[in-house]
Amino acid sequence: MGVERLSAEEMKFIPQIFGEKDPLKAIQLLPGIKPASEGSSGIYVRGGAADQNLILLDEAVVYNASHLLGFFSTFNSDAVKDITVYKGGMPARYGGRLSSVIDIRMNDGNNQELSVSGGIGLISSKLNIEGPIQKNKSSFLVSGRTTYVDLFLKLSKDSTINRNKLGFYDLNTKMNFQLGPKDQLFISGYFGSDHIKAGKDFGLRWGNSTGTLRWNHIYNNRIFSNTSLIYSNYDYDIDVNLGANNLNIFSRIRDWNLKQELQWNAGGNHSVAMGFNTIYHTINPGDVSSSASSNFNEIEFQQRYSWENSLFISDTWKASSRISFTYGLRISTFSILGPGDFYLVDENGIITDTIQKKSGDIYKTYFNAEPRVSSRYLLSSSASIKASYARNTQNLHLISNSTTTRPTDRWVASTNNIKPEIADEYSVGFYKNFNRSYEFTTEAYYKSMQNQIDYRDGANINNPDAIESQLLYGKGRAYGIEFLLKKKSGKLKGWLSYTLSKTEKKIKGINENEWYNARQDRTHDLAIVTSFELPKNWILSANWLFYTGDAVSFPEGKYLLNEQIYFYYTKRNGYRFPDYHRLDLGATKIFKTKAKFSSELAFSLYNAYGRENAYTISFRENEENKTKTEAVKTALFKFIPSISYNFKF
Repeated sequence: MGVERLSAEEMKFIPQIFGEKDPLKAIQLLPGIKPASEGSSGIYVRGGAADQNLILLDEAVVYNASHLLGFFSTFNSDAVKDITVYKGGMPARYGGRLSSVIDIRMNDGNNQELSVSGGIGLISSKLNIEGPIQKNKSSFLVSGRTTYVDLFLKLSKDSTINRNKLGFYDLNTKMNFQLGPKDQLFISGYFGSDHIKAGKDFGLRWGNSTGTLRWNHIYNNRIFSNTSLIYSNYDYDIDVNLGANNLNIFSRIRDWNLKQELQWNAGGNHSVAMGFNTIYHTINPGDVSSSASSNFNEIEFQQRYSWENSLFISDTWKASSRISFTYGLRISTFSILGPGDFYLVDENGIITDTIQKKSGDIYKTYFNAEPRVSSRYLLSSSASIKASYARNTQNLHLISNSTTTRPTDRWVASTNNIKPEIADEYSVGFYKNFNRSYEFTTEAYYKSMQNQIDYRDGANINNPDAIESQLLYGKGRAYGIEFLLKKKSGKLKGWLSYTLSKTEKKIKGINENEWYNARQDRTHDLAIVTSFELPKNWILSANWLFYTGDAVSFPEGKYLLNEQIYFYYTKRNGYRFPDYHRLDLGATKIFKTKAKFSSELAFSLYNAYGRENAYTISFRENEENKTKTEAVKTALFKFIPSISYNFKF
């Protein structure tokens, strides 16, 4: 229920924007999954916020899955084996996020022969090498990618542009060892970083690193074990240089994770999964350092420590040839650890007391039971109906004050004031295959959410230690219906997806205590994806997107105070950006294979008709008439052509 799977073959339907078959961009064309905004890494799934998606790469959490502010994802398609998205009714082995799980698995490597593949494009290039360490027993994979956008900036005669820097790199590695007939060992890692530099005045760097050590063991023909030790790190730093005044801001979130899973074929049409997961979180919200000559004072904010644990068990039962059930329970705990100062905050946001805890102290523990159940009934060999219910909890939260998702948005853990977010999702769906070529699905869902977070009106967002004093908490709801029609064979392939949805919050102290649109609320979301095979090995592809403009707070008036104009806001997210739409085109020429060598030439055009979609809308005084206020729209890009050459041998 609520599962989307995307193979490498299906990604061929989509134009290779910037020369990349980007798996994270591809899933945003499926129903119920929406891009947060152009130039953003965020994804909204069934009304969930951008931080409510658990993104996994070989079981390791990826906290920021973007390069170049969202135009590339961190996932190199040459290193990806498959991608599975759980939008609802997720298995009990997953937890920690309210809305979805995006489970991405890396290629294991070729244990038969050495192969090399890669691509050269206008914006980026990549190289993938895989082969046997010991034939039939072990293999390796190394896949790297980088960009050279900086070279185009240097071509400009404008000194404010040619001194800037912009780029990224990433590296995927994996080794696979067959230790014996019952044991297999996997070692995988990911390392990636982005940098933006505006002359000597401003610099921003962010990056992820992950590592997974996984051991698979077969006890007998009924019991299979998977044991994993996982490391995940996301950090960013900002450099600001204003003459003698300069400062550096550094922030990090780091996890160590041990996971054990058992699969048991219990007989009697029962398949049981069980296990545990324990994660140690360290969050550095932001250290500010400066030089001796700077007028800025150095600030070292408290690191936050927490320990997250879970036990789970689930059973898939095939009750008859037509009916099957999957039911399970996940028990999760989240412990807030010292050392640190913890605050008691009243309903007005005033700190009334501070409690100090030493290293190793447990200040507070949250306990939650998360039941899951789903069922399927086969109407015929080609049609079925499904239904599911799932409860999820979330203890890590992304705090953002902008209309877009940014690398510098701040992660915070649950505290005595910030309680775990909880979501109960109910969904039902109908599925039908026609003549093995067409597939139709429709799903409806309703999601009720507790302990939702938003800023107070007029919040001071520059208070990193006592951020709870600037927040309010309440409830949310999201509901909608999704449709997907897919053509899977023939010269013409592709799909049509549409989502009609609503997402709202109700928080005391915001919007006069009435329901208001969440940032991620979008009424309509439509995507059309097509590819057509032409003679002489040409493939034409296109996708067209349309979605309702983002909910946003705009001023409704202004007033003058001490000769300074201030804007007056009333409704929270009561207005919208203009509707978003875009057409992407692609053409790929596949050259004839010669002695184990294959290659292709890919052309693409992003935003083919040059739509200036709003990235931001700001307000300012009219220069000719100071009594008038004008809205100013900023668009990131019109049309962007690209060409790339891909090869494999």
